[in-house]
Amino acid sequence: MVKKNNFDAIVVGSGITGGWAAKELTQKGLKVLLLERGRNVRHGADYKTEHKPPWEFDYRGQGERDLYREEYSIQSQCYAFGEATKDFFVNDKQNPYTHDDDKPYSWIRGYQLGGRSLMWGRQCYRLSELDFEANARDGVGIDWPVRYEEIAPWYDYVEQFVGISGQAEGLSQVPDGKFQPPMEMNCVELSLKEQIEKTFSGRTMTIGRTAVLTQPKGDRAACHYCGPCERGCSTGSYFSSLSATLPAAVATKNLTIRPDSVVHSVIYDEKTDRASGVRVIDRNTREAEEFSAKVVFLCASTLGSTQILLNSSTPRFSEGLANSSGALGRYLMDHTYASGARGTFPGFEDKYYSGRRPNGIYIPRFQNISKRHPDFLRGYGFQGSAGRQGWSRGIEMQGFGADFKHSLRKPGPWQMNFWGFGECLPRWENQVELDDRKVDAWGIPLLKINATWSENERLIKKEASITAAEMLEAGGAVDVVPVMEDTPPGLCIHEMGTARMGKDPKTSVLNRHNQCHDIPNLFVTDGSFMTSSACQNPSLTYMAFTARACNYAVEQMRKGNL
Repeated sequence: MVKKNNFDAIVVGSGITGGWAAKELTQKGLKVLLLERGRNVRHGADYKTEHKPPWEFDYRGQGERDLYREEYSIQSQCYAFGEATKDFFVNDKQNPYTHDDDKPYSWIRGYQLGGRSLMWGRQCYRLSELDFEANARDGVGIDWPVRYEEIAPWYDYVEQFVGISGQAEGLSQVPDGKFQPPMEMNCVELSLKEQIEKTFSGRTMTIGRTAVLTQPKGDRAACHYCGPCERGCSTGSYFSSLSATLPAAVATKNLTIRPDSVVHSVIYDEKTDRASGVRVIDRNTREAEEFSAKVVFLCASTLGSTQILLNSSTPRFSEGLANSSGALGRYLMDHTYASGARGTFPGFEDKYYSGRRPNGIYIPRFQNISKRHPDFLRGYGFQGSAGRQGWSRGIEMQGFGADFKHSLRKPGPWQMNFWGFGECLPRWENQVELDDRKVDAWGIPLLKINATWSENERLIKKEASITAAEMLEAGGAVDVVPVMEDTPPGLCIHEMGTARMGKDPKTSVLNRHNQCHDIPNLFVTDGSFMTSSACQNPSLTYMAFTARACNYAVEQMRKGNL
């Protein structure tokens, strides 16, 4: 039997954007091949640790420290990594990358069907007109080729499919969306909200906008607040490729899913000036194979897609495919992370809450809105939550015996954390490139990452720790501790910008439709396309642009332009 390797479209990557591309293209009638470099994961059936209690793990949920240090030294820095979730993260020893010793970068990855959509943080915020105009206004980087009003209908579109719970606030810097009912704040959060909004003009504290259902949607159930979201959600209450977009694509009977497929490069046909397909290496057998298609969508993550393009060089594109501008691999951004404050709230000892809410609070950006800050450009927002310490606080306490154990039956004090997420400016020197000396297990050159924080990001982090402490103190907190950890880029897991879109092919890789300037049937819709980073969690924006790009690509195919 001859194997059919020809498709209408190829989608590389099965995470947030790959799932959306597969859904949109198949629903528009295209025969689509979805390539995932990692293993197959079945929704529900393969969430092996979803409700497994800590006492059933070999290390009681604390993990094997020597293993983490030797094989998961980067991934174990992630808040969602642990003994219960280890298999959703890559083995760093088996999947290396390089960087200079004095420029660390934390590349957090999940190689399986569904990608990082299985353990993402699920916070979903729109970028605003303020964000799309930022580069032009400040003279940093290049201007976005789109504006908010063009993307707003696509935000509407994806929000209604995903199911975003949240509260409308009428703020220009973080536009309202199509929300399901919001989750509830607890007593400390409500008290703090009142004091912040009374004390500080222009600051709003709201419940997080999250891709977790508070009402049923199709066969996805409303969240029942069980808590271990990053282990997988068999009820589909939180949005992932496996719970939502891929089932929709499979239902069309137009989708072929091929896991264990490491994409080596995109195939470029110089005669037609088009991408004709992709080269794939089987993850297990190391056998090579080629697949052809009329259109190719790269959704392999910012660094993954950029690595593929850099490795697809040709005589015409010697510095990477579709890189006549020289911008490919440049302008890498992430969000600043791990600055803020924490404090203890007395006076609520008779209050508690039920369930484990998979969400926190959000304080949208309040700097550089109408008045320019004297020290830095752009701004930052806060995420966080209040809660009472439980019995697990005993892990870090001194004590032994029955009296000690009985004391842990009572909840500990109320504590509140604020964490600042700050905007990162696009800078030419923040670069990823191929290592010219080292290759991976499949013979592909390793990615070499060269990224640092600028003075602007450091000033944002510093102020975020100060303003967080001020707000906690104004709300009645005691023992307030400002926090400003020296975390490397990458750890916020919002990498973006290395194949940016723009108006001018001489300074950008993609046009306003996520289409390569140089190769019209090649699209890139993961975080690579971002022209600036804003300070909001970016996944919702990736989804909106992906749906928009798919719609445009199919229109162009029907017109015969691709």
